[in-house]
Amino acid sequence: MNKSSDASDDPITDINVTPLVDVSLVLVIIFMAVAPFILQAGITVLRSSPSVTLAKKAASENVQIRLTQKGKLTVNQQPTSWENLSSAIQKALRDSRDKMVILTADDKNRVEEVVKILDTSKQVGAAKLAIMNQP
Repeated sequence: MNKSSDASDDPITDINVTPLVDVSLVLVIIFMAVAPFILQAGITVLRSSPSVTLAKKAASENVQIRLTQKGKLTVNQQPTSWENLSSAIQKALRDSRDKMVILTADDKNRVEEVVKILDTSKQVGAAKLAIMNQP
């Protein structure tokens, strides 16, 4: 009897892989569930050079937004304020055939301002967005 109790007192030296497999499978399921949402997030922006834009469509047929270094806005060469930006873009999009907005900004502009213009353009009905550097 004494011998059987000695066998149960031996330390367990085997590695239990069941928790590792459980955690791995849960992570795989989470990644499979989240993966479709990653592809849908964000705004698709066309990055082009001036020569590509001229070859495809005349620049005057698209909505042109210019953001100066000091934060002043023009929509199709008409000055506008940040408060009237959405209505100015919406009015300009009515006259545009392919609903494309071309944003010309300087390298010194804040990213927040550029993203706000792109987001506003998309919300009021722009189908395509392009960003160009100011020459």
